[in-house]
Amino acid sequence: MAKILFVLTGADHWTLKDGTRHPTGFWGEEVVAPYRVFTELGHEVVVATPGGVQPTLDPASLAPEFNGGQDGSDAVAAALQSMDPLRSPVKLEQVDVAGYAAVFYPGGHGPMEDLAVNEASGRVLTETLASGKPLGIVCHGPAALLATRGADGTSPFAGYRLTAFTNAEEAQAGFADKAPWLLQDRLVELGADFRESEPWAPHVIADRNLYTGQNPSSSAPLATEVAKALG
Repeated sequence: MAKILFVLTGADHWTLKDGTRHPTGFWGEEVVAPYRVFTELGHEVVVATPGGVQPTLDPASLAPEFNGGQDGSDAVAAALQSMDPLRSPVKLEQVDVAGYAAVFYPGGHGPMEDLAVNEASGRVLTETLASGKPLGIVCHGPAALLATRGADGTSPFAGYRLTAFTNAEEAQAGFADKAPWLLQDRLVELGADFRESEPWAPHVIADRNLYTGQNPSSSAPLATEVAKALG
C-alpha cells in the first residue's frame, strides 16, 4: 500500500483586511473524510506542517450546521482525536516527495495565512506536479499554489484546469468583504483555468495529475479520485 503525504497549515489565525486575526486552522471534514478514504484502502498517511508544528483545527468546522447535526460534529471530533499522524507531524521543510505516492492538501482558512507564501510548500507542490504523482488539493488548500510563482512571475500550475473555494462561497460565508484577497481571483491571476460550480455542491476537477475540489463537501470525492489514480 502507498504512503500519502497530507500537507496542513500551521497557522491558527487568518489576518483580515483590517488587521484583525480571525481564529482558524484546518477544516475538520477536509482532513477526516480523505483520511478515511485512504486508510480504509490500507494506505498510510503522514502529516507535514511548516516547522512541524501541531496543526490547529478551525473551531467553526465542528459546528453542527456544517456537519449535518451534532452527531456529525461529534463523529468528526472523535475521528480527529483518534488520528495519530496529526499529533506527530513532520517538518514540511524536510519533506522528500520521492518518499510518497501522492500528496494531499486539505483546506480551511489557515493556508491563506501561511501556505500561500511558504517556500517549502511551493517546492513540494512543484516537485509533486513534475513527478506525475497524484496531487489532491481542496477548498482553500489551493492558496498554496500561490507560492509556486517563480522569479519570472510564472507558475508551473498556469494553464491547469482547477477549482477551489469560490468568491460566491466566500461571500456566503461572510468573509468576502473582510478578506485581504480572494482565492479565486488570485488563482485566475496565477494563470489557472478556474472552473466554478454551484456553491457548496461537490465539485472535483482533474487535469493531468492535479486533482482539485471546490469546497468541504468535495473532499471525500476528491480523495476517491486520487485513490483511483494510485491504482
